[in-house]
Amino acid sequence: MRARDLAVEYETVGLDSDALEAARLMAEHRLPALLVVDEEGAPKAILPASQMIKILVPGYVVEDPTLAAVVDERHADRLCAALKGRKVRDCLSKTTPPPVVAAPDDTALEVAAHMAQARSPLVAVVDKDKAGVRLLGVITASHLLDRLLAVDSA
Repeated sequence: MRARDLAVEYETVGLDSDALEAARLMAEHRLPALLVVDEEGAPKAILPASQMIKILVPGYVVEDPTLAAVVDERHADRLCAALKGRKVRDCLSKTTPPPVVAAPDDTALEVAAHMAQARSPLVAVVDKDKAGVRLLGVITASHLLDRLLAVDSA
């Protein structure tokens, strides 16, 4: 199996996309992360759902999770307000590494190795040529695991 064969269409967002809409996209499609692309459509970053949740949770609760018990449901329902007016770029961690990128001819094992090394929930498959970078699709960890398990049981 080659990366081009494993890649599937996947939701992407731009750096200047609305953060609340990005969170809704993650929730609606049950995505572990979103691929963030630049103006040309080239992979720029991976925005994990866990990072979005971290933004929603007040800092004092992140510091001391036992304080979550004292926040009433009425206030908890307003957590998404933390995303209003923000762009996707505002939600990326300052230490966000570049996204893991695979070439179309990379093997499943190469993709798995890159994914494991970076602890990334997804890998972007891109074709690079003189015209630039073209996103072919994404390989998620769960999809790769499914394909590897299917080969093992065959």
